Amino acid sequence: MGIAPRQTVADIGAGTGYFTMRLAHMQPKGRIYGVDTEPDMVRYLAERAQREGLKNVTAVHAAPDDPRLPDKADLILMVDVFHHVGERERYFRQLQHVLTAGGRVAIIDFRKDSPVGPPVRARIAPEQVKAELEVAGYALVQDYDFLPNQYFLIFAPAKR
Repeated sequence: MGIAPRQTVADIGAGTGYFTMRLAHMQPKGRIYGVDTEPDMVRYLAERAQREGLKNVTAVHAAPDDPRLPDKADLILMVDVFHHVGERERYFRQLQHVLTAGGRVAIIDFRKDSPVGPPVRARIAPEQVKAELEVAGYALVQDYDFLPNQYFLIFAPAKR
């Protein structure tokens, strides 16, 4: 994902911190925000970071329509979360305000034909994600195709 030392990453939909903790270990001089809307997940994540001695992790209690990041992020990571976001155009337009100059949004989610993952009716095809993000003011930067069951897309705010 091209994360440089000392950068800030927001893991939106962090849950128990699977990616948050890995990012924190990879970026010991960076700032990692583990963001979730569920208070129990946020509490668990904060306790886990403390227990593991990861001072670069901050657990953030988000609202469904606002990540409530305390600072701007160089990268926003959303893994298996896109289909949970309501009013996506508005949400992603708002995310542009919490990205640093040159900031990016990475979306990883399940393909429609994956044998695992959420119910098929909850999955959103990568073409739809690309179209929605374009309407919200983003340009596709990278489209990776190495995950067996998921797509991996990276966007940046479009130049205007």
